[in-house]
Amino acid sequence: MHDFSLKLDIRTETGKQTVKVRHAGFIPSVVYEGTKETILTQSPIVETVKLVHGAGKHSPVTLTVDGKKMLAMVKTVDLDPVRQSIIHIGFHAINKNDEITAEVPIALIGIGESPAEKAGLIVLQAIEHIEIKAKPADLPESLELSIAELATDDDKLTVADLVLPKGVEFADNEQDTELVIANVYEPAALEAANEAAAGDATIDDEPVVEAEAADTAESTEKAA
Repeated sequence: MHDFSLKLDIRTETGKQTVKVRHAGFIPSVVYEGTKETILTQSPIVETVKLVHGAGKHSPVTLTVDGKKMLAMVKTVDLDPVRQSIIHIGFHAINKNDEITAEVPIALIGIGESPAEKAGLIVLQAIEHIEIKAKPADLPESLELSIAELATDDDKLTVADLVLPKGVEFADNEQDTELVIANVYEPAALEAANEAAAGDATIDDEPVVEAEAADTAESTEKAA
């Protein structure tokens, strides 16, 4: 497991004033410590972006806040709806002895090696993340799943095919193990399905998504 760490400075700017924080080259953030008062923080853009991309929402990070070190998880990352740059982060402090829930990526391995691909079929991943629970030290950076044995368009991989490391469980005790993670498709069938999906799409869908993203960014500004 990688050792992710970040130094956070205390900030006083809130609401619309956080624009000044970003213009100064920092990303505003907050640290939640259970019942304690939320800490308003900020950190340099480059180091922060690197941490978020590396740790994601599945790896513990060591934060240094006002000289005090604490273990935390990245819980929320708000993006600018236009530039897609990070505009705010929410960290949640955690205890190394407590089980926590995290969303980890599912990494397909053996790509290009399967009989299916060699026969001209296409393997597509349907689920890219899954929620698990474990103590911070036991959290895997990803769950690997080999597609090397897939051979025909009847083959598939499901949640039941995932092998969880020791000390790791699914977050949902009633996790659907038949949920499909990867499917095999004939190219022609896949093309037909894509064309059908494109025909069902409507132009009215996109503005709604943009509006929701804009509302999220605005809410974050007011809250922090």
